[in-house]
Amino acid sequence: MSELTITTEAEFIRSGSTTFRQTNLAFFAAGFVTFITLYDVQPLLPEFAREFGVPAALASLPLSVTTCTLAIAMLLVGTVSETLGRKPVMVFSLFLTSLLAFTTAFSHTLSSLIVVRLLQGVVLAGLPSVAMAYLSEEIDPPSIGAAMGLYISGNAIGGMSGRIFTATVTDLSSWRTALALIGVACLGLSVYFVRHLPPSAHFRRHPFEVGYLFTSLYRQMRDPALLCLYGLGFLIMGSFVTLYNYITFRLLGHPYDLTQTLVSLIFLVYFLGSYSSSSMGRMVNRFGRRAMICVGLGAMAVGTAITLAAPLTWIIVGVAVFTCGFFGAHSVASSWVGRHAKTGKAQASSLYLFFYYLGSSISGTAGGFCWTHGGWDGVAGLIGLLLATAFVVIALSTRLSTEHASGGIVGKI
Repeated sequence: MSELTITTEAEFIRSGSTTFRQTNLAFFAAGFVTFITLYDVQPLLPEFAREFGVPAALASLPLSVTTCTLAIAMLLVGTVSETLGRKPVMVFSLFLTSLLAFTTAFSHTLSSLIVVRLLQGVVLAGLPSVAMAYLSEEIDPPSIGAAMGLYISGNAIGGMSGRIFTATVTDLSSWRTALALIGVACLGLSVYFVRHLPPSAHFRRHPFEVGYLFTSLYRQMRDPALLCLYGLGFLIMGSFVTLYNYITFRLLGHPYDLTQTLVSLIFLVYFLGSYSSSSMGRMVNRFGRRAMICVGLGAMAVGTAITLAAPLTWIIVGVAVFTCGFFGAHSVASSWVGRHAKTGKAQASSLYLFFYYLGSSISGTAGGFCWTHGGWDGVAGLIGLLLATAFVVIALSTRLSTEHASGGIVGKI
């Protein structure tokens, strides 16, 4: 009888169960906290440029330094979670992130804001890479795509809410008030996460060893299929952040001259992104990962082209199409990283997110130079270059997988 009990307790979390719903809601809340605090400053970039008297590229640094330190810290945090456990690391990350989000409200110079945001990127690392590893370990394999899609939905809605809320409160009061209120709300959601996430059932503890970290990272970097996914993460996220960083500059300026609140409403298209991440995650089993990633990239390219039109309606349509493509492609690529990695899942996930956020940091700031010297045409040109490179990576991945792998990702990316 005891053996039967142990077997039951060790079962994977299956779609449709109460535990599955609780886990999804907990990660939805966690994703919400992560992305509302990560991107709450994005609609404020024109405000930073005005208040601190700096060009667009420098105004983007409060976001770029956060994603940069987030990318670097995730390489270490994934291994720390192998020793301390998945849930403790994620809980610590959420609470400290919320406190730092509150602290940003008291930054009165650009340099002090950048320092706090830099620290915020470090502590934020405890959630994204560990979340992917937790889901890969605890969720029933056929349900991983749907679970990852729902988690990314929380990311999408959190990012959308942070942008809209920050812009609206900035118009009504100030950006400092907006950031303080976000910090308080995130503390409440962190408590919800602690109470509803089940403990790990399939986690196997490893002692923390620097040698193990570098060996595991090196092993993941030698896998050609994973390398292609890492490259896609860099290019997909670089495109996404570049578009959203500078669409606000475009719409706040002539001939649109919109308010912060009105510009922020464009982020409502995140609801479409939430839907596309879940639906494309489910369609993978029918059409294959490679096909679905290509669909996502194609939608991003079409959306970018549409934004070149002058009418505001067409710009919104273009952003909506682009957003659906991004969340769909990211959902498919990120879920397959944890699924493909047979060992060192946390390191594989960390490497994917390292390149993912590195793309955000580099392209997000590079887009500022494109905006300054080429306007929106320059920004769209940079995005087009990134997406064209992503299609090249997809084409190369099939040949590399065929030559170097015997299973897993072959023919599916």
